[in-house]
This record gives sequence, C-alpha cells and structure tokens, in this order.
Amino acid sequence: MKAYELLFFVNPTIEQDAREATLARVETAITSQGGVLDKVEDWGRHRLAFEIDKLTDGDYTLIDFHAQPTSIAEIDRVLRIADAVKRHMIVNRPDRD
Repeated sequence: MKAYELLFFVNPTIEQDAREATLARVETAITSQGGVLDKVEDWGRHRLAFEIDKLTDGDYTLIDFHAQPTSIAEIDRVLRIADAVKRHMIVNRPDRD
C-alpha cells in the first residue's frame, strides 16, 4: 500500500451533522477499498484564495491514509459525487510509504 494525503473543503454554512456525514462517507470510501486511515485533522474554516461557487471561505479537512493505487479512482469518484465537497485533492506521499 502507498501513502496518500487527501485535502477537501465543504461549505462552512452547512450544519455540523451534514459535515460529519460527509466525513464519514469519505472515510468509508477509503476503508471499503482496503485503505487504512492514519490521521484525520479538522483544519477548520479558512479563507479561499479566490471565490468558488460564490463561497469565500471553506471548512477544510486533511486525511492521511494508506491505500492501493487502484482504489484512488473510486475514492475520487465518491468525492466528486458528494454534494457537500466543493473541492478535493489526493496526493501521493512517497516520503511516508
């Protein structure tokens, strides 16, 4: 398995329950593909560099995990169809393998 880092943000005005449900869905997508969560960090609300979907702030979450490279496409698909997730990025971290 390889080490990956996932950073995503959601609309900061959504309710806490919806945010937690989105995080649970992302975690399930990782673990259902055989991945292992290493660390989940709630970065909180930060200002965006530019406006996205009429938002100027985002509520960020960083997840460090290990997974098979073939499962990244499925995790990416789940993030793309999650309405609450506005933007996401998955990066390979070879320094943590």
